Parts: sequence; structure tokens; C-alpha cells
Amino acid sequence: MDRNVPTAAQLRYLARGLTQPGGKLPLFDEDGQMVPVDVVRTCIARGLAAPWFDNPIKPDWIVCRLTEKGRRLTGITGGYQTAADLPEARLAANDAG
Repeated sequence: MDRNVPTAAQLRYLARGLTQPGGKLPLFDEDGQMVPVDVVRTCIARGLAAPWFDNPIKPDWIVCRLTEKGRRLTGITGGYQTAADLPEARLAANDAG
């Protein structure tokens, strides 16, 4: 498995920012469970998400927004497909910029 290609969980997380003001990414998934911190941190490390602001009430929560790179990748994949089969997504995921 290519470590540079986002997982389905990462794509689902990123896709939810497409419809939110400012590209705000969720703290909780569709089932009300906290988005796993490894999903959030991996998206940040890849430049697909960026920390937005500190939460003074819950400082351990990472409030993020979708980056332009994340928006492009999520738009290509539709957010719910596996990116491994899409050459365009592989290029976007490996994009250093």
C-alpha cells in the first residue's frame, strides 16, 4: 500500500470540509464518534488539513480546516473512493506543493 495515498477514512474526513464554511473539518464522524487523532495528524502532515484555531475549552482537540491541496484531492476522489485506483489522486497526494 502506498503511504502517500490517503486512506478511505482520511478522504471521508476531508470531504466533510467541502460543505462547511471556511472548509472547517469535523471533530466527530457521522456516528458521533471523535475523528481518530491519527487521521487528523496524518492529514495535517500531508498538507491536506491545517490547524485553524485553539479550542480553549478542549485544548487537546485539533480544530482544522481543509487546505487547497486537500480540497483539490477530495474533489478529484469525491471523498469516498479509494484514491489508490485514481492516477490523478496519486499525483495530487504526492504533490510536494
